Amino acid sequence: MLGPLTVVRDNDKVDLPTSRKARALFAYLALAPRAVARSRLCEMFWDVPSDPRGELRWCLSKLRGVIDDADRKRVDASDDTIALHIDDCMVDVVELATATSQGLESLPVERLKSLFGLFAGEFLDGMAVDRSPVFTNWLIAQRRRFNACHIAVLEQLFSRFPAGSDEAYYYVEKWVELAPFDGRSHLALLDSLAQRGQVGACEQHLAAASELFASDGLDFTPVRDAWQGGQKQKATVQRSVQTLSASRVLPLITDPADRRIAKSDHASLAVMPFYLEGPTNGQRGGLTDALTHDIITRLARLRNLFVIARGSVFALAEKNIGPEEAGRALNVDYVASGSVLQRERSVTVTVELVDVRTARIVWTEVLDHSIDDTFVLLNEIGDQIVSSICNEIEMVERNRAILKAPTSLNAWEAYHRGLWHMYRFTRLENEQARQFFEMSVRLDPTFARAHAGLSFTHWQSAFQRWGDHTEQSRRAMEAASQSLLADDNNPASHWAMGRALWLRGQQDESVLELQHAVDLSPNFALGHYALSFVQSQSGDPLAAIGSSDHSRHLSPVDPLLFGMLGARAMAHVRLGQFEEAADWALRAAKRPNAHVIILAIAAHCLALAGRIDEGRNFCALIRKTLPRYRADDFLATFRFDPDATALFRLAARRIGLD
Repeated sequence: MLGPLTVVRDNDKVDLPTSRKARALFAYLALAPRAVARSRLCEMFWDVPSDPRGELRWCLSKLRGVIDDADRKRVDASDDTIALHIDDCMVDVVELATATSQGLESLPVERLKSLFGLFAGEFLDGMAVDRSPVFTNWLIAQRRRFNACHIAVLEQLFSRFPAGSDEAYYYVEKWVELAPFDGRSHLALLDSLAQRGQVGACEQHLAAASELFASDGLDFTPVRDAWQGGQKQKATVQRSVQTLSASRVLPLITDPADRRIAKSDHASLAVMPFYLEGPTNGQRGGLTDALTHDIITRLARLRNLFVIARGSVFALAEKNIGPEEAGRALNVDYVASGSVLQRERSVTVTVELVDVRTARIVWTEVLDHSIDDTFVLLNEIGDQIVSSICNEIEMVERNRAILKAPTSLNAWEAYHRGLWHMYRFTRLENEQARQFFEMSVRLDPTFARAHAGLSFTHWQSAFQRWGDHTEQSRRAMEAASQSLLADDNNPASHWAMGRALWLRGQQDESVLELQHAVDLSPNFALGHYALSFVQSQSGDPLAAIGSSDHSRHLSPVDPLLFGMLGARAMAHVRLGQFEEAADWALRAAKRPNAHVIILAIAAHCLALAGRIDEGRNFCALIRKTLPRYRADDFLATFRFDPDATALFRLAARRIGLD
């Protein structure tokens, strides 16, 4: 697919259907991550035909002739969905996407060269389907995606050879040709020319590139300054490239407020304006602009990422600059983009998140929603998009930090290394997490979330009785106070303080702090979970259930999901709904990182539901870790009201935990 669509069998090209829609359908299905509904395909390729399903069947019959074998039927049209089973075939774009997801920086040179050799042209070169705006949007997005992969491969190849070598010069020329407005590519080319002694060629290139940028209304000054500054210091332009990245020069940013990211190691994100699919293909305004603005605002309120302001991303979109190129121009780590398809009574939003550094798609999703109420639509889809973006970025950053040597970590990386250990919920991992959070706040005393993470490790030590309760509670409070001093508008700071207050038995004050956390950022899933946790024990159990459900809606695969489920189980106990409590507690106990206290919740809830044998099985599991564990230990962990305490003591007697 990198070039004209081609199928080869036994080294011979296979004749493809003459129908452009049949070939387009083939390409779309070959890249689809899952089976696609027939209705979706009919809507994508046939605007108002007399028999769209008949035309779809005809196209599928043509594809069977291309890729089916006598012993392998690769076109699967079962039920009401269509899928291609081509896992036994070599597909160039799949090879490229797989290599990119694994990390191009880890690949040997020969593998990078083989990936570079796959590019025989742009994605589906020459492909076009009239009156199919949804497919056209998909095609444009895929071309941007694989163009970014092409650039990433070239950048890696350039970096593997000495700057003045013929190999480096060859790859950097290709890089500049493919990304003419990427300042890093020009600095790399200037470096290569200088290393080859071609000083005159450097001046010629500076003049030509400056004219090119100016013709498109862009500012070439940061690139020129980086080059000239490097020359004055007798440094190579490769170092200037690194300086440009480290200092976060933003050649296309017009809003000076966005330059604040130059002072931080925090991950940065640009949310490009969403666009409309359909007859008004590519247009913006109305719902799409409202959705984009809502997502940017919600992400900014979470205060865990640097989010580029609305004005800058909309200015780039006006220049028809694609997401990946915009990401490089804005010098951000991640770019989110998407489209909206409006029907009479429903809306489909397609969104993807790209890691600019590797050109890898980190996350992509298709969200369907009825359009009964536009405000509800914006709220619910915004919730899903914002929480998914934050969770995926946090996971990428955690995984990246764990691969680095501890002595080389900056504050941001040390924080995410701490999260990686913290979410394992063992005494040893909690101690390692504490050390990394302490490293983070030493490197950056203003990093509010690192102070909040440190508070959580002390909270966990007190809650799990891994240390002196009084001392660990004091330290949890101290770290939470430092987090608030660093950033009183950060929801994580108030979350940490709310939990620290709960440890000290100050429930009303705890609820106020936690409520303030979710008021600051309604998308802060941990704030809603903490509210559920506190309310489930001696507050309003119905409110606890609502907060638990909302926290799981915001973060359905959260590392603390077992706690969200466990809090709901305890709320059902207080409502006298013991079967429901047992079901939710079992779901909590099945989570892979569930700790002993979660198992104890399950044991007690099962006992109250009359499922004695199951409850005793959990007792046996608990006592493998804590042989002397009793009901008093369980009750001392929480702050139940008298009625709930009586119920849990009854449960403990039934299963021998009293």
